[in-house]
Amino acid sequence: VKSFLGYVHILPSRKRCSTILKDVSGIIRPSRTTLLLGPHGSGTTILLALAGKLDQTMRFSGTVTYNGHGMQQFVPQRTSAYINQHDLHIGEMPVKETLAFATRCQGVGSRYDILAELSRRERVTNIKPDLDLDVFMKVAAIEGQKASVVTYYILKVLGLKVRAYTMVGDAMIRGVSGGRKRVTMGEMLVGPAKALFMDEISTGLDSSMAYHIVNSLKQYVHILNGTSLISLLQPALETYELFNDIILVSEGQIVYQGPREHVLEFFDSMGFKCPKRKGVADFLQE
Repeated sequence: VKSFLGYVHILPSRKRCSTILKDVSGIIRPSRTTLLLGPHGSGTTILLALAGKLDQTMRFSGTVTYNGHGMQQFVPQRTSAYINQHDLHIGEMPVKETLAFATRCQGVGSRYDILAELSRRERVTNIKPDLDLDVFMKVAAIEGQKASVVTYYILKVLGLKVRAYTMVGDAMIRGVSGGRKRVTMGEMLVGPAKALFMDEISTGLDSSMAYHIVNSLKQYVHILNGTSLISLLQPALETYELFNDIILVSEGQIVYQGPREHVLEFFDSMGFKCPKRKGVADFLQE
């Protein structure tokens, strides 16, 4: 009888409503790297919501703004990039060609036309551009080359310049191995996105490689005035100390958001003291 009632959709649904995040609010500032700590799943939901890629079947309320502009006023997928823990590449392609291909796919190949229109508007409004920025944009707009100066710059920042002509590789092809995560980051960095949301990017990497990736990202964010929010599971102490700010999530709510230097002082005032032999990141997650 139960199977028949289920077939005709008479039985009540067994789906349950589960609250992942509740009353979450905060600010992520440019030129600073922010570490997101919390139980598995909560960080992914926050990152997807900020990137405008949250599953449409999930019910949520509230607003997300970029510099005061709501998501209905622009295309968040062009402004932000979400990077999950899985690397998907064409293994036969070299690293440099992979980044150049990613640049074209993200619609930033016609930099010359964009620069021409920008110059026209500057003349109309009588705006004098910044000299260094103007030179960089003109060099980046040069056509006729297989890879732009932006691609070479990202290769250098991520430490991939010496492996520019090495195949990316996959499960069947030997390639850059630990550098695949950096290639994934590079694919996003060569695009127009300035807000980067990364979910557990240290999965499958040793502590040394995770440190190098976060350090490279920190340099990029600082130089180009970008914004980054990174979720990591049990980061090493040296990797943890690279971050400027910390966001700690517990039971769907933000417990702490602020500078990394003040997090232990905050919890010490609340009666939670970190043991001397305990890692700070492990202490916060516990």
